[in-house]
Amino acid sequence: MPKQQIQQSKKWYAVHTYSGFEEAVAHNLKQRVKALEMEDKIFDILVPKEKKIKVKNGKKEVVEEKIYPGYILVNMIVTDDSWYVVRNTPHVTGFIGAGTTPVPISDEEIKRIQQRMGVEEPEYKIEFKVGDMVEITDGPFKDMTGNISKIDQEKGRVEVLVDLFGRETPVEVDSVQVKKV
Repeated sequence: MPKQQIQQSKKWYAVHTYSGFEEAVAHNLKQRVKALEMEDKIFDILVPKEKKIKVKNGKKEVVEEKIYPGYILVNMIVTDDSWYVVRNTPHVTGFIGAGTTPVPISDEEIKRIQQRMGVEEPEYKIEFKVGDMVEITDGPFKDMTGNISKIDQEKGRVEVLVDLFGRETPVEVDSVQVKKV
C-alpha cells in the first residue's frame, strides 16, 4: 500500500527550532536525510542569514546575522515519512502552519529571502540610537560631545549635534568616529 501524499509538489517550509540551534538542526537534518535515504523528498535545508557591518568599540566588522532566529527553511515534498523525519529531528519544535498541516512559503517570499542572503554589500549595524550622548573620537571635532540626531544605516554615518560658539550645530561623522559617553 503506497504512503499517503499530503503535498504532491516540492515546496519550501519554515521549521521552528529552539533559538540558537538553527545550525545544529540544519546539520542534523542533513545527516538524517542521508541516513534515512530521503533525498527524493527532502532537497534543501537553509538557515537564512545576511551579512551586516557591525560597529563596536570604534571598529567595523562584517558579521553574519540570522534573518529569522529560531527558524530554518526546508525544501521538500511533504509526505507522512518526510514530515516525520523533519519533525523528529532534535531541537525542532514543529512546522509553521495551521494545526498539524505545514503551510508552504510563497515563491515570492523565498525569492526575497534568497536575494537578501545573496546581497554582496553588507549593511552597517550601528549600535547607537537617536538621542544617545556620544563623544567624537576622531577628525576635526575630536573630543566634542553631543547627541545623535540622525542615523544613516546605509552609509554608516551619524549626525551629532555639538555645541559650536554657543549653538547646537549638526556634524556628520562616520559611526566609527563616535563612542557612547
